[in-house]
Formats: sequence, C-alpha cells, structure tokens
Amino acid sequence: MTSSRFYPMWSRRNALKGLVAAGTGLLATPLLCQTRLFGQETSVGSQALDKLGWTLACQLYTFRRFPFYEAIEKIAALGIKAVEPCFFLALDKDQPGLVTSEALSPEKRREMKARLDQLGMTMPNFYANIGSDAEQAKKVFTFAKEMGCQTIVAEPPPEALPMLDDLLAEFGLRLAIHNHPKSPESRYWHPKNVLDAVRGRSERIGACCDTGHWVRSGLDPVECLKMMEGRVITFHLKDVAEFGVVDARDVPLGTGAAKYDLVLRELSRQKFRGVLPIEYEHDSPDLEKDVATCRDFVLRWASQR
Repeated sequence: MTSSRFYPMWSRRNALKGLVAAGTGLLATPLLCQTRLFGQETSVGSQALDKLGWTLACQLYTFRRFPFYEAIEKIAALGIKAVEPCFFLALDKDQPGLVTSEALSPEKRREMKARLDQLGMTMPNFYANIGSDAEQAKKVFTFAKEMGCQTIVAEPPPEALPMLDDLLAEFGLRLAIHNHPKSPESRYWHPKNVLDAVRGRSERIGACCDTGHWVRSGLDPVECLKMMEGRVITFHLKDVAEFGVVDARDVPLGTGAAKYDLVLRELSRQKFRGVLPIEYEHDSPDLEKDVATCRDFVLRWASQR
C-alpha cells in the first residue's frame, strides 16, 4: 500500500501545502490556555484521566504545518505528553527530506527519540504505511519498538492481516485499523468492514476509531463505538461541524455533530483504557487555542465523573 492510495481523498490531501508553510513562526499560546494548563483544573483533570486509564495524546497531522521537532514543542507546551507521528511528515526544517518513519537511519532515530525524551514525551502510537510486504512491515515494527511504541495505526489490506498478526506477536505490538470517510477508496469507513477484517484474528488487531470521519460518513459515532466494543485499541478524538458531509471542517471537541459527551461516556462504559490522540485537521492561526479547547473538554469531562 502506498500513501497516495488514501491521502488524496482525505484532508491529508493538503499535506504538501501545509509542509510548504512549515517555515512560519511560532504561534503565541493564548494566556487563557497557559492559565488552564498550569491551573488546578488541569491538575484535577489529569488525575481523573489517570483514574480512567486514559492517556491524552496528539496526532502529528494536527501540526503538519511544522516539522516534528517544532510540533512536539508546541504539543508539550499544551501539557500533552504523548504523540502519534505520521510516516510522511517532516522531521526537521534543517534536515530536508527526512520524515518521521522507518526510513530514518539509526542515528536519526536516536536523535528523534532523544528530542522526545528531552521534553518528557512518549510515542505510544505510530501512523504507518503497512501493506502485504512482510519485510517492509518488519522494518516498520522495528522502528516502532525502538521508539517505545505500543500500537501501529494503519490501513492494511485484509489479506495481510494473518501475516501481520504473527509479526505483531513476535514484536509485542498491536495494530489499530483506522477509518477514513466513506469513498470508493476507503475500505474501512464502516465499522462492520473493520469487524469483518479482524474476525478470527487475535486481540492484537483492532480499531483506531476516528469519530470525525464516522460523522462525515453519516454514521452515529456512539452506535459505531458500540459495534466496535472489544476491538477498540486507540482513537482519534475528532469533532466536525456537519453530519454526513465528507468535507465538514473540524471544530473543537463538544461543539460539533459528534456528540462528544456521549462518545466519552460510551468509552467509559466500555472500560476503555489506552491512548486518546487529539487530531484537529482545521489549520488556522488559532490552531493551538483550538487544540487547547479540545484538551480542556476531555480533562473537564473526566474531572466531572
């Protein structure tokens, strides 16, 4: 599977445009966000997340305008200490051509890991390009293990899953199948398609549930989660403005059509424990403020349980 198979029909189709703008300056973190970050509300919310067994993270596509080393500084400044990189995004503005993937040399992998360690950050998930090539999958899994990853997020063909299941056992990893919006190229847009693919496979293979894409596809995210119970491995926390509109823009959690209070309630009912990356695809000068609003929604929800 090549990256071009999926990204053109999704908002990542603008990835190159975003990377061209990677040289733009730092956006100032709003005072409100910093106040909440270091205030009692965030402390209480973080403790509540720990109680639920939830780890808040950020999907790197959110900050695709910035290379990895700049993006993780912004994410750390928001008090989010876990990140899910993408295999096609730039590593460093001073090292053109390098991306956050298994293509990095051993030296650059150590450099990447060291930069994460300096910020006290972890990389529990990795959005990868996985197909039917076992040797390529081994390279991806080796990179993921070196980076301290537990879960590979990908969209492999169903016929590759028996082979991948064996490799996941060998490497001690999990595979979370991600859903894009409904289209002829998106085989996993509906939960039943994911469930059909993983039937008979071990618990190492499940779903990365992207609620925003479910809503774009005209699917109720709570009902989708109920269908996926027992196979939810990780998440992309995403809310969108309109139901059933493939190009609906992202909005802060709790302000759109995804019914996020009910989404989190369903996750809690299922006793989900794992990583919850925020993915916010609408890039603007208010990006960090919008991500902080998403962060605050989750922390506030958790603290009120």
